[in-house]
Amino acid sequence: MKTEWRKVTLKDCVVINESTYSPKEAWPFINYLDTGNITDNRISDIQHLVNGIDKIPTQARRKCQPGDIVYSTVRPNQRHYGLIKEIPENFLASTGFAVVRGKSGVADTDFIYWFLAQDHIVTYLHSIAETSTTAYPSIRPADLEQLPLSLPPLDEQRAIAHILGTLDDKIDLNRRMNETLEEMARALFTSWFVDYDPVHAKIDGRWQRGESLPGLPADLYDLFPARMTESDLGEIPEGWEVRGLGEVVEYLRNNENPFKDPETMFTHFSIPAHDDGQMPRQELGANIKSAKSSVPSGSVLFSRLNLEIERVWLVDVLSDDRAVCSTEFMVLGSQSHFQRCYIYCLGRSPSFRQQFESPVTGTSKSHQRAPAGAVLSLKVVVPPEHVIGEFETLASAFLNRTLANRRESQTLSVLRCCQSWCPERCRLKAARRGRFDGCAVG
Repeated sequence: MKTEWRKVTLKDCVVINESTYSPKEAWPFINYLDTGNITDNRISDIQHLVNGIDKIPTQARRKCQPGDIVYSTVRPNQRHYGLIKEIPENFLASTGFAVVRGKSGVADTDFIYWFLAQDHIVTYLHSIAETSTTAYPSIRPADLEQLPLSLPPLDEQRAIAHILGTLDDKIDLNRRMNETLEEMARALFTSWFVDYDPVHAKIDGRWQRGESLPGLPADLYDLFPARMTESDLGEIPEGWEVRGLGEVVEYLRNNENPFKDPETMFTHFSIPAHDDGQMPRQELGANIKSAKSSVPSGSVLFSRLNLEIERVWLVDVLSDDRAVCSTEFMVLGSQSHFQRCYIYCLGRSPSFRQQFESPVTGTSKSHQRAPAGAVLSLKVVVPPEHVIGEFETLASAFLNRTLANRRESQTLSVLRCCQSWCPERCRLKAARRGRFDGCAVG
């Protein structure tokens, strides 16, 4: 029962931007957190800047205490926010953040963080930001202060925050585990299909029939030739071929208009979702405003937007899911003996991506895209079917585990987003109305 929960506004239970740094304090150095260097409670970089040597950004002003929340006031939907648990000496955050702290004896800061991190809160704040008259969509601290919430007793706040923090820790563990598994799959791809290590080991006499080498068990000996031959891409193993990418993958171009099915829940693979941990969003068709590409199970998504940013996505959806993706992605399926783990690792291979020197379209530097035809014309080395099949067996052991971890993280993310305390019907109603009217974090 939640009979003791009080209806309040955020202003009643937090302080915002309590302390500001002045250049007159002349710290010899600062450790600076910019808004782009934290996303969903994950810090990517803290800049160490020496006064008098490095240029100190004029935005380096927000002082923080351990445990404070930093919440970007620009484009809230980009989720540049987090809890600063450990603070290095002379730490400053950008003035693009609101620094939020629970009032002593009233609110637990961790609990407030999880309240602010809820999807419907982020959506609501972003809708406010889009109405701003500033150069970028932004909110004011007053917009945060006016948020209504139901506040439980302090001990319950701490208990809820502890549970949600534990779920977040497990999500982060899965993320780090996936990084290792991905590295293992990609290292195998590089060894076999870029450096041709097994072939060179046979040519050099380092690998004999019946013997094993590190990463090359004896039973794989007959998979690889013992000679190299010239090709359009330089020397490749004898018997292997060079073809265009479009000859070995199927480019799937089935379009969908989710907004025509407003009450249907779609799995939405978007550019922001890829950059935010590769977890697609579950969204109502009513909230997906433009036409999308259908995403069948087992496909690979390949972004043609800003090709210097590697965005290749191994899709994991159930066969009966309604899944769509941004039209900035090319949807690639398997063709001939090519299989999806090979296609995925190929798309992420630096040697393959170095070919992206074809003309791009778009006048904005931040929105350069390659024509699909140019991508499909890129040359790739094609090993025999039995070699790719063996690679698929080995690589899928790593990559299928990453998909299982992502599924688990998605489940944990739903729990973490306070669904137990904020009923689904409240969340969906808020999303449909495009506003938030005070359903509780709890």
